[in-house]
Amino acid sequence: MKTGIIGYGNMGKMLLWKFAESGIAKQDLYAFNRTVEKLDEAKDIAQIVPSKELAKACDITFICVRPADIKTVLEEIKDDIKEGALIVSLNGSVSFEAIGNIVSTGAAKVIPSLTAEIGRSQTLVCFNDKVSDTQKHALKGLLSSIGNVIELPENEMGMGSELVSCMPGFIASIFDVICNSAKKHTSIPDDQIVKMVLQTMSATGDLMLQKGMTFEDVVKRVATPGGITEEGTKVVYEGFPETMDLLFEKTLAKRRLTAEKAEASFSA
Repeated sequence: MKTGIIGYGNMGKMLLWKFAESGIAKQDLYAFNRTVEKLDEAKDIAQIVPSKELAKACDITFICVRPADIKTVLEEIKDDIKEGALIVSLNGSVSFEAIGNIVSTGAAKVIPSLTAEIGRSQTLVCFNDKVSDTQKHALKGLLSSIGNVIELPENEMGMGSELVSCMPGFIASIFDVICNSAKKHTSIPDDQIVKMVLQTMSATGDLMLQKGMTFEDVVKRVATPGGITEEGTKVVYEGFPETMDLLFEKTLAKRRLTAEKAEASFSA
């Protein structure tokens, strides 16, 4: 099976190198980028070819470009797509309906997470109704090289993205606030505070996953009734829900606006 990547931005670059690390040989891995020079560093792991040649050769083609450029790429390759190939968009804002107005092949949308860099992405995927079970299995197999794969219906990809793709940013900002607040009350060095919090956060997640614990389980185990931890968890449960409600309201509204602009670009 031959795999191609069009676009060598952050996600395209990450996928190309992760696929190579997973064992895909150079003769089966293709790449294209408008600024060809950017691919010089990848010439030993992939075949650097024009987009049309890539589309002709590949069984799965990942399109890793900005929403405004997806239409242009699809129009460039539509007459050269290999029969029975799968087109994969790394942008969830463009609908299958819009993609189908240009190409009639099977299509998928994939949303990786930043944590793919350490092989622990919670990667979202959805398919249109033209994708075979064999193609689904092949794509999921590829994506398993960067972490877990979660299939969702197209209409849930937005909220799913909030929970896995955006979440590293949300988590980082939340714990940045925690660490900055802690610094006001201690002489512990800043870098040590950050390490203590990160290690505890990581270990707590692993504990919950390995032991099948819920958030409520952890709170009950640590927050003794009438104790210090309980005093802190009360503050969180009383004040934090409003912040998170506002966060999702803002991000989902922005996501809808982005989708509308992406759809409009296909109508232009």
